[in-house]
Amino acid sequence: MTIRKNFVFDEEIAEHLKEIAKRDGTTQTEIVRNLIEEKYQEISVQEKLEALHRIAGSANGLFVGKSVQSIKAEMDV
Repeated sequence: MTIRKNFVFDEEIAEHLKEIAKRDGTTQTEIVRNLIEEKYQEISVQEKLEALHRIAGSANGLFVGKSVQSIKAEMDV
């Protein structure tokens, strides 16, 4: 499903958009769509990195003084 959106640009920005689309051989809509998707991907990656940093180190100290063999022995493996 597509949704129509109306944007208001300064004349200079509108001309830049027109020139970019012409140079790239695509539509102005495609230029805006690609820029939005690129920005959204940046935000998504940043959010994931922030979440990773929040949980990083949360398991530190769980296995202090234990070896793989001792853990296996405790698990009866």
